[in-house]
Amino acid sequence: MLAERYFVEMKNVLEAIEQTQKEPIRAAAEAIVESVVNGGVWHLFDTGHMLMFEAVGRAGGLMMVTPIHSEIRVAHPVRPRPLPPNPEPFFMDQIADLPRYILGQAKVQAGDVILIGSVSGINVMSVEMACLARERGIKTIALTSVGASKRFQSKHPSGKRLFEMADLVIDNCVPYGDALVEVEELGGQKICPASGIAASYINWALQAEVVEQLVARGLKPSAYVSNHLPDAGKLNAAARARYEEQGY
Repeated sequence: MLAERYFVEMKNVLEAIEQTQKEPIRAAAEAIVESVVNGGVWHLFDTGHMLMFEAVGRAGGLMMVTPIHSEIRVAHPVRPRPLPPNPEPFFMDQIADLPRYILGQAKVQAGDVILIGSVSGINVMSVEMACLARERGIKTIALTSVGASKRFQSKHPSGKRLFEMADLVIDNCVPYGDALVEVEELGGQKICPASGIAASYINWALQAEVVEQLVARGLKPSAYVSNHLPDAGKLNAAARARYEEQGY
């Protein structure tokens, strides 16, 4: 069964993370803790498909994780007419000056920490975001596939990839091409990407390590409880107030 092969391959990725990324996760957590106990903020900027939602506002998740959302909307109510040939696709993460604009509009300061997620780590957005953040005194943590990224050519003018630009790197151990299960009937194409689950796995390990380091200092970080539990609204409101006062 293809599903069984997926189970095996996904477990291999998670096992690789567990065996090789404990120290990078510990180091990243240490940077986050040092920042937030000194008035900094843990920012999150992810160009992938998981972290901006999975890491934020979840039961058991830390309130300190602050996503930086950005979008470009083009409204153009032109009259109906024959469409021209499809132009070459152009994606937001390829716009050279957009990271500078986003970082300029975001409420980031020197001493903060930003976790930047990009599986390939080669697009202008993620690499430039790391570069600009470091210039502003913001500690950068990359979440990327180091092995896969090494096989790609960077699209950033510097020629560097995200793992080469960040202060700290967590390797999601995702294979080149992301997908895990080869299907002979599809001409050998692979299906079932690993990066989403790998990112989630690392995120929760990182949050757990942050909590452990904070409580070791005698500090109490603020975390969400499930909205379905008794008094959840009251508990979350109290935790939110505590977070806004202490920063964690």
